[in-house]
Amino acid sequence: MKTNAFLSLREPTQRGYRNVLIRMMSEPFASQPVKDFEPKHIRAILSRFADRPAAGNRWLRMFGLVFRLAVESDMRATDPTTGVRRLKEKADGARAWTEEEVAQFQACWPLGSRARTAFSLMLHTGQRRSDVVRMGPASIRAGMIEVTQQKTGTRLMIPILPGLAESLASVGNVGAYFLEVKWGQKPSSDSLGNLMRDWVSAAGLPDDLSAHGLRKASARRLAEAGCTTHQIAAVTGHKNLSEVARYTRAVDQKRLAQQAMDLLEAVKPK
Repeated sequence: MKTNAFLSLREPTQRGYRNVLIRMMSEPFASQPVKDFEPKHIRAILSRFADRPAAGNRWLRMFGLVFRLAVESDMRATDPTTGVRRLKEKADGARAWTEEEVAQFQACWPLGSRARTAFSLMLHTGQRRSDVVRMGPASIRAGMIEVTQQKTGTRLMIPILPGLAESLASVGNVGAYFLEVKWGQKPSSDSLGNLMRDWVSAAGLPDDLSAHGLRKASARRLAEAGCTTHQIAAVTGHKNLSEVARYTRAVDQKRLAQQAMDLLEAVKPK
């Protein structure tokens, strides 16, 4: 964590790496000599993550970084993670909220509640937790909300639609942040993720719904409105359009299937 490679990373990436590395340091294997590790040891550790493949793959990435540093430092000759396969993850990751689930959450959490405010910010801006926690009155410019994405550095101006305007107008005694824990103190991205799980549970909704699923729901809504991938990316801030296409694949399939059937209906013999 003192290397130039680590220190040159963006702060959110550093934080994510640091969290994994610190957990690794508390494991029994952390006291073993670097030179003794073999691919079979890495696979055995990853086998513990069979039901959490994304977390296991984060550990594999950290092992790779650590052992490449060990090779560069002449502590061992080879990287034991070479050839170790990543764990297979679900192709679509977190799922988008449905409109029925959106309505159920809103019915449980009234306007003005912290839960509803956080929900509205994520759904109506399509931004990540790390960006939503930094939003406040100073972010509003001429009917738009300004955000510089923490992960990518991308600067966005997103129009404030009536649903978000109503939610923000219901928040009382706002300091620097809409979701502040106490006056002038914003919550962490991780704590917001934990709170969302609690709020989802309290609303009687499935436990696979997440904050990131609201970002996907925002992209889905835009796709259903007929927006192009470029237009959706202008809101979400994605630089990789294939990622936007992955978010909206189901919507595109439904629309294309309807168009195909409409064409068939128009030309079939009477």
